[in-house]
Amino acid sequence: MLTMIIGFMSIDFSKVQPVRLFLHLLFSCFAAAVSTARTLFLALAGLCLAVDAGATPSVALYYGSGVPLSEFRVFDVLVVEPDHAGLIQPSSGQQVYAYVSVGEVQEGRSYYAQIPPQWKLASNEGWQSEVIDLSAPGWPEFFASQVVAPLWDKGYRRFFLDTLDSYRLAKGFDEAAQQEGLVRVIDMLARRFPGIRLILNRGFEVLPRVRDKVDMVAAESLYQRWNAQSKSYETVPPADREWLLAQLRTVRERDALPVLVIDYVPVDDRELARLTAQKIKADGFIPWVADAELSTVGVGAVEPVPRRILVLYDGDEVAALSYSNPHLYLQMPLNYMGYVTEYADVREPLPAQVHRDRFAGVVTWFSGFIPADRQADYRLWLQSVLRTGLPIAILGNYGMDLGPALRRQLGLASYPSFAADQIPKLMQASVDPMMGLEAPVPLASLQTGLSQLAETGAPQVQPLLEYSGVGQARMLAAAITSWGGFVLDPNVLSAIPGTETYRWIVDPFAFLRRALRLPPMPVPDTTTESGRRMLLVHVDGDGFASLGEFAGSPPAAQVLLRSVFEKYRIPQTMSIIEAEVAPDGLYPALSARLEDIARAMFKLPYMEIGSHAYSHPFIWDMEVAPKADKTDAAYGLDIPGYKIDLEREIVGSSDYINRRLAPEGKRVSLFQWTGDTTPSAKALEIAYKAGLLNINGGDTSISRMNPSLTAIGPLGIRKNGYLQVYAPITNENIYTNLWHGPFYGFERAIESFEMTDAPRRIKPVGIYYHTYSASKPASLKALHKVYDWALARPLHPLHATDFVRKVQDFYSYEIARDGDGWRLRGDGHLRTVRLPQSLGVPDLSRSLAVAGWNRGPDGVYVTLGSDNALLATRADASADAATQLPYLQQSNGRVSDLHSDAAARSLSMTLTAYVPLEFSMAQAQGCSIRGDGRELKPLPAAQTSTDAVQVFRFKHAQTLRLEINCATR
Repeated sequence: MLTMIIGFMSIDFSKVQPVRLFLHLLFSCFAAAVSTARTLFLALAGLCLAVDAGATPSVALYYGSGVPLSEFRVFDVLVVEPDHAGLIQPSSGQQVYAYVSVGEVQEGRSYYAQIPPQWKLASNEGWQSEVIDLSAPGWPEFFASQVVAPLWDKGYRRFFLDTLDSYRLAKGFDEAAQQEGLVRVIDMLARRFPGIRLILNRGFEVLPRVRDKVDMVAAESLYQRWNAQSKSYETVPPADREWLLAQLRTVRERDALPVLVIDYVPVDDRELARLTAQKIKADGFIPWVADAELSTVGVGAVEPVPRRILVLYDGDEVAALSYSNPHLYLQMPLNYMGYVTEYADVREPLPAQVHRDRFAGVVTWFSGFIPADRQADYRLWLQSVLRTGLPIAILGNYGMDLGPALRRQLGLASYPSFAADQIPKLMQASVDPMMGLEAPVPLASLQTGLSQLAETGAPQVQPLLEYSGVGQARMLAAAITSWGGFVLDPNVLSAIPGTETYRWIVDPFAFLRRALRLPPMPVPDTTTESGRRMLLVHVDGDGFASLGEFAGSPPAAQVLLRSVFEKYRIPQTMSIIEAEVAPDGLYPALSARLEDIARAMFKLPYMEIGSHAYSHPFIWDMEVAPKADKTDAAYGLDIPGYKIDLEREIVGSSDYINRRLAPEGKRVSLFQWTGDTTPSAKALEIAYKAGLLNINGGDTSISRMNPSLTAIGPLGIRKNGYLQVYAPITNENIYTNLWHGPFYGFERAIESFEMTDAPRRIKPVGIYYHTYSASKPASLKALHKVYDWALARPLHPLHATDFVRKVQDFYSYEIARDGDGWRLRGDGHLRTVRLPQSLGVPDLSRSLAVAGWNRGPDGVYVTLGSDNALLATRADASADAATQLPYLQQSNGRVSDLHSDAAARSLSMTLTAYVPLEFSMAQAQGCSIRGDGRELKPLPAAQTSTDAVQVFRFKHAQTLRLEINCATR
């Protein structure tokens, strides 16, 4: 027993996997419990208490190539097919194993042709592979040199050894010789590759001989299996299950190794996958349940929450996706609810792999019929998606005649026909409260063809807008159905006559949530940091050389520097247009003065540097710009002899700033799109390859004059995989009628700030304008009013690049159910999730890497301390009275290096602020609160909003190490 304890004490924890460490701790806890060494027992008991005995390390296997590996980042261990995965960048803390087949080889492998024929024992017809004779003397060296070594050179250090007992497929074989050959393979790997880590798929007979070289043992098909011969999924017979259970229990108990069980179910049977994983977990094993080819996102110890919505549109209806209804109006509600949109143009071949493992639903929005030559394929595709059980929401028009088969599948009947003089008048029979949100429901008529006839008495239909007047038939213009739901034109949007603005007739949040069956979940949030709404400022360089309407006619840039930038010492981003400032640009006589002003701006410690291009292109994609003048003059500023060049605009302008204007240690970090702010995929690619973040576009301009959700843009748009990030709120050009006046119009941005905060916080406060706003007294006064409004509120100032990175993180953020909690993993930039009201508040005693929370207008904003967090929740009514754990309520500083100990009632973190630091602690009364080792004193209670919250303020921007200890309270 003492030997066991000493063995535990000698473990190198930095090299032990979470799963193995967990089992080592449990084993050592048991050993300590029966040890007579009381002191050692107490030390180990403390370690035992620090381990969550209910935690199960999560493992995923993915051998496909169509799913980004980032979608598996919620798993502690990931096994990949290296021929598909290529070079990988593991997520923080994740261990990646490369799949290698020891006992079989397929013809497609690079080393297949080098294998001598005499080494092949048999064929596996089910998987079209050759079975290897493991007893062949040269096989261990061949396997190490030709299979593992190339992967080792690529950076893989962990390997999943499969097909260990495939030799049993042969008609005749020497069992002992085959097992001896397998042991020689494993021994060879350990000698050739010091530090190699292995998972064995079965290999039960040889395990005692190689136990010290193995991290984990896997086995397939405990409850559900794939029959490769019949190509079907089956339930494992009880006798086979009991035999395998006995083997796995032996591995767990005799060898003290974690056991991974891999079962197979159809990809769209998520309920069976979930139940199977629960059974495996209840047996004490680590589950992974997925499709037979391991090419989808399965269910393991945690279950990833699909955050992708596939949105179909008809490219014939618009010049480009940027101008389509789904992007302009539908994406924002989906982004707000935590979902990422993936678009598909119905004119092109539609995605083949649309399943419930990755997608939460499908939305279509057509204004008429799609191209005739695409209707048949689309009809078949839609039927196949319906069979998967994936919810579908239809807006506008079905896009085609449904046809009998699809109509039956949707629960709809054929549309009635009437003679022209016999068309009945329809009457509203029922209207759901979600209809008529911003505009009244319009009158309906059969002449318009806007209603569909549902099958009489169809129980799966919940009418949202129903009409009577056609006998006993139920005429529906909008409904929630068993397969999703629909809202048909003209009941989606209402155009405002004489304008280019619209109003929602249907509540898009309510409709999408109900039609797509979207469950409540923690929402990755791009509006809030450390419990406070974010504030960012970025300025486009237009008008840098404009003369201000002030004494002495100073350049607008000079006025901006003196009157705004030097007054408001908060994070800001300034850009310039090279052709306006450079000596060889449009204003050579002013260049020296303008460059000096730019240098002075960029030297400000809180100023970030952006580029606003070389010639300020008005149109970035000539192929899709609607009704554009296709001349170089219309494409950008008229610079003699210059022909548009995207590299010159993006990379060249940035190089100019870095070379001539940027102070030492600073470089251009942000490219701010110009003109129509609709860059092509090529322009985005150039920016990304140059290492530049990007912003602008989106045109969020909701105000009291246009109080519609349609005036709030989405987070951004992806083109060929490159993301354009939209500005949170639009610039003063919109509020001033394209700079025709009123020039004080930018003060209306305050209305946008307020209307994007309540009843839903959809956007951060984004102050975005041009240099020319400093050229007129009225516009300069409006600038001051906007800045003063923002700085009078408890916001969290940050740079525009911080916001951009958070939006990028939103697109790849992963969420998984982990028991009754949530596992959250991102890139580290987005550190806030919003809890809907129905999920309550964080349970601090059961959460990990949660710094605190604050209530907002639409839920609870949870502050995370790292890119890898576990969030448990509790009903709002059950307070933390029993534990009274302290937490950060809000701060203008970013949280890092978080450590918490619920048992000791202690919490520590680092807060870093761009401005004088402020923070509030909740449930910390009577606790020791120290900053950088010194006792901190809160503001008097009269200056705080509640006695339960302590507020701290400092005079300078700083990084503070904060330590809260409530053990003696």
